[in-house]
Amino acid sequence: MKILKFFLIFIPISIISEMLKINSVLNFIFSCLAIIPLAGLMGEATEQISVYSGPKMGGFLNAAFGNATELIISFFALKRGLIDVVKASIVGSVIGNILLVLGFSMLLGGAKYKIQKFNKKTTEVSSSMLLFAVIGLCIPALFTHTINKKLLTYKYEWLSLVVAGIMFFIYLLSLYFSFYTHKDLYVLEYEEEKDEKWSLRKALTVLLISTIIVALESEILVGSVDSMAKTLKISETFIGIIIIPIIGNAAEHSTAAVMAIKNKMDLSIEIAIGSSLQIILFVAPVLVFLSLLFTPMSIILNEFELAALIASALIVNRAASDGESNWLEGVQLIAVYLIIAVSFLI
Repeated sequence: MKILKFFLIFIPISIISEMLKINSVLNFIFSCLAIIPLAGLMGEATEQISVYSGPKMGGFLNAAFGNATELIISFFALKRGLIDVVKASIVGSVIGNILLVLGFSMLLGGAKYKIQKFNKKTTEVSSSMLLFAVIGLCIPALFTHTINKKLLTYKYEWLSLVVAGIMFFIYLLSLYFSFYTHKDLYVLEYEEEKDEKWSLRKALTVLLISTIIVALESEILVGSVDSMAKTLKISETFIGIIIIPIIGNAAEHSTAAVMAIKNKMDLSIEIAIGSSLQIILFVAPVLVFLSLLFTPMSIILNEFELAALIASALIVNRAASDGESNWLEGVQLIAVYLIIAVSFLI
C-alpha cells in the first residue's frame, strides 16, 4: 500500500496531460496509474470507517465501496456509449478476481507454506453462490445465441432488466444471510488486523475526496479509450476485460496476496470470490439500470466471454472444494487467466 501511494503523483500529471491534449495513449496510461492509489485509499478509508462503525456496518461499507472504482469507470463508459467495454469489464473483473487474484494468493502463500487450509463450509457457500451468479449472468446471452440469432439484442432489454432485478435482490439476501441468519459461518479463527490509524472525520474526508478524483480520472481514462485502442491496434474488448479490471482492483489484489503470505487464506479467498459476487450481483445490475439514462445495456455477452466466465466459475469451485491450497494450484489458475487474456488480445 505504501508503494502505491507514490503513484499519486500521476494525478496532476494526468490532468495536465489531458488539458494539453498531449497524447491519447499517455492520457490513458497516466489516468490508469492515478486510479490505482486512489482505489487503495478508498479501500483504506472504508476499512478505517468500519473500525468506528462496527463489524456489521463495516461489512456493508466494504460491500458497497469494494468495487466503487469499477462502477465509476463503467458509468463514464456508459455515458460515452462504450457498452462493449462495460460488459467486457464486468467479465474481466470476475475472471480477474477468481483466476488472477486467487491464483497469485495461492502461489505466494504456497511458496511460504507447503499447504494452506481454509474454512471449507464458508468457501463452499461463496463458490456455490458464485456459480449461481455466473449462470444468472449467462442465461440471457445463452437464450439470445441459441433461440434466434437473427434478432437484435436490444429486443431483449426487458429480459436483462428482469434478470438484473432478480440478481440485485439475491445480492440483498446474501448480505442478510452473511450478516444475520448465518453470520456464524463467517467467523474466522483469527481476527483481521484493524488499527485505529485515522479519525472518523479523516476517513470520511479521504473517502469523499478519493471518490471525486476517481470520477475525474475515470472520465479522462474513458475519453482516451477509443483513440488509444486505434493507435495501439488493440480491441476495446481487451481493454475492458483485462486492463480496466486490473487497474480498478490493484489495491484489492495486493491485499489478498498479503493475507495469503500471512497464512490467512480464508481472507484471500473471501476477497477474491466476494469481490466477484459483488460485481455480478451488485455492479452489473446497477449498470443495467444506470444505462437507461443513456443507451440501454443488455446483459448479452459474446460466446467467448460466456465460455471464460463459466470455465472460471467451475475451476474456482473445484480448486476450493477440498479446503486447502498449494502453490501449484495457484500456477494453474494464473495459467488459465493468461490463456484467456492472450485469446482476447488476438
